[in-house]
Amino acid sequence: MADAMSIIPVSVLRNLADKLYEKRKNAALEIEGIVKQLAQTGEHDKITSVINLLVTEFTYSPQANHRKGGLLGLAAATVGLSSEAARHLEQIGPPVLNSFLDQDNSVRFYACEALYNIAKVVRGDFIVYFNQIFDALCKLSADSDANVQSAAHLLDRLVKDIVTESDQFSIEEFIPLLRERLHVLNPYVRQFLVSWITVLDGVPEIDMLGFLPDFLDGLFNMLSDSSHEIRQQADSVLSEFLQEIKNPPNVDYGRLAEILVQRATSPDEFTRLTSITWINEFVKVGGDQLVPYYADVLGAILPCLSDKEEKIRVVARETNEELRAISADPAEGFDIGAILSVARRQLTSEFEATRLESLHWIRTLLARHRPEVITYLNDIFDSLLRALADPSDEVVLLVLEVHACIAEDAQHFHHLVVFLIHTFRSNHVLLEKRGIMIVRQLCFLLNAERVYREFSEILEAEKDFDFASTMVQALTLILLTSTELFSLRNLLKQSLMNPAGKDLFLCLYSSWCHSPMGMISLCLLAQAYHHASAVIQSLGEEDINVKFLMQLDKLIRLLEAPIFTYLRLQGCGLASPNLLGNFFFGEL
Repeated sequence: MADAMSIIPVSVLRNLADKLYEKRKNAALEIEGIVKQLAQTGEHDKITSVINLLVTEFTYSPQANHRKGGLLGLAAATVGLSSEAARHLEQIGPPVLNSFLDQDNSVRFYACEALYNIAKVVRGDFIVYFNQIFDALCKLSADSDANVQSAAHLLDRLVKDIVTESDQFSIEEFIPLLRERLHVLNPYVRQFLVSWITVLDGVPEIDMLGFLPDFLDGLFNMLSDSSHEIRQQADSVLSEFLQEIKNPPNVDYGRLAEILVQRATSPDEFTRLTSITWINEFVKVGGDQLVPYYADVLGAILPCLSDKEEKIRVVARETNEELRAISADPAEGFDIGAILSVARRQLTSEFEATRLESLHWIRTLLARHRPEVITYLNDIFDSLLRALADPSDEVVLLVLEVHACIAEDAQHFHHLVVFLIHTFRSNHVLLEKRGIMIVRQLCFLLNAERVYREFSEILEAEKDFDFASTMVQALTLILLTSTELFSLRNLLKQSLMNPAGKDLFLCLYSSWCHSPMGMISLCLLAQAYHHASAVIQSLGEEDINVKFLMQLDKLIRLLEAPIFTYLRLQGCGLASPNLLGNFFFGEL
């Protein structure tokens, strides 16, 4: 220390700690000259002593003016050292960086100024301190003092210039530092971080795209910032990355997809739109890399199909069609079970569009990968059955299509009809409002005879006779009036001559006995008039109540329908008269 005191005049050291800036500045210039002479003569031991004096007696002093003078002195010494400065950077750097944390605003300002002058001299050699400098600049960008912020901004610009021209900068060491700070909410810090991402992405030698999964979530987080400027900056840098990703040498689509899927559920509209736009691009260019993540991607797309914002719905629809058009092989990682699980969950969505698209996906998978889907049927079948009670007719029609695909297997078909009967038994309103539509659609999608045989066999053992009667009446009405059952009616009309018609008549008759009016209608349709007459005559032994009269009224109305034209012709004597014709058209 005594050696340093002999090198620098006492008056210079006194002025270096003066409260007046001009005196401190002049003292620093004298130190610059002294160090420059020592460097020219190669007396680096004396230079080390001078630097130690400036550090211990000034930059670490409890007096603010001493600390300011020390920072000016260290910057001046660096300028004096010129090309030799790197040899002493280990002594000069830490005290300057430490001063960024000083409680005195003016000391922090001088620290920025000092490091700026030091960096101009040492350039790329100061990269060894980059992480500490970046950390300090990040904090100073949000400094409470405007002058400090301004000084930090100038220093930041210089540091960026040095980094972009340096071959010593380590992006691998920088990324963890960036990732830690991206979730800071301070707007100044966010602007600072976005500016660094933009600058580094512009350096050809730095592969920021390869590290995108490490900071993508942080950028998406900024899209919901209260500041329009920050949202705009984040969107701009994201758009740039999205363009780069279209022709990438190596992009980790898997990690990126995980982030985007989470962001697609953001309460912020702009974040959702940006996320689904990215997902759309991924589906187009992701290729095989994206196959294992299809379920996650679909889980993000389906809710967006019902988004309140039209822009999001449009992109989601396009993305959904793109995804469904891709032919993926389970042997290549396409997880059918995961896709089905996503579709099953979305069947309970409050939005019709999402429920419909979930069913479209199940139907598509059944068409393409039926054997694999059937192995997961136990996981989705109950959900598909419950969907039959959906408030939307369109959903019910589509879920019936799915059931029709599954019903190729007798076991599942039986399960479906059992469930329908159970549901109609517990929910008479559903039977009244949807029963006809459901049965007609099943007959259209499947073989009508198969459908009616299954209903008959199950209803035959029904213990709730009132329900069984109601169900048979509904089935009878459909049988007599629906265009989908035309061929079935023709088969029944031939029951007296055709063995197949007779077998069907006998199958239905066993359960149609639950409803006298249903049984009579069946007999009339099959032209079993003598038996129908016997049944009618036996009704006189039954109690006549309101329900009976209502059924009778419906039957009489049906007799006037086109389906029984041939019967009316026979009853009017234009064909062979018979007991049933006489009874209906004479007695009634």
